[in-house]
Amino acid sequence: MNTSVSHPPLRGGLGGLERIILGIDPGTNIMGYGLIIEKGSSVELMTMGVLKLARYDNQAMKLKKIFERTLAIIDEYHPDELSVEAPFHGKNVQSMLKLGRAQGVAMAAALYRNIPIFEYSPKKIKMSVTGSGSASKEQVAAMLQTILKHQHPAEYFDATDALAAALCHYLQRRKTQMPSSYSGWKSFLADNPNRIVK
Repeated sequence: MNTSVSHPPLRGGLGGLERIILGIDPGTNIMGYGLIIEKGSSVELMTMGVLKLARYDNQAMKLKKIFERTLAIIDEYHPDELSVEAPFHGKNVQSMLKLGRAQGVAMAAALYRNIPIFEYSPKKIKMSVTGSGSASKEQVAAMLQTILKHQHPAEYFDATDALAAALCHYLQRRKTQMPSSYSGWKSFLADNPNRIVK
């Protein structure tokens, strides 16, 4: 079962470059996903939601559902790139193994459709979206609402985490494509007051 908030897919715009980025936050009980569309110099929310997996007792069945749902999202929205949170090092080896499998299955679905994959650490994603690598999930979700100008509260942070991964990739690509015109943090914050985490 999946729950989502969505807008109709947008493709082939008249205003120039359009690129769709799929962000996925794989998990063994809930998989979050979020899609954004880059249109010229702006970015908009397309859809976000979760796939609930807790009702499946069999780990193999959960992985099958992750693969199938990821493939279905790709076939419906035709993303150009996949952004996923890189594995983090935890103390529970079994949990890490399960998470790694879930991530691998989602990535395999993208590879099956020849979608390029980009990985970012949790800290990098938080830093890109909020300006702080130690931001809370609530702060990340609030900043996403501000940046993407949407009023659709996510039912689960898994969806906003996935959306944050997609936005992180968008922001990182823009950062490499545009020369920096800031002399320091002061000038950056003067032009970007909405990036300050409160």
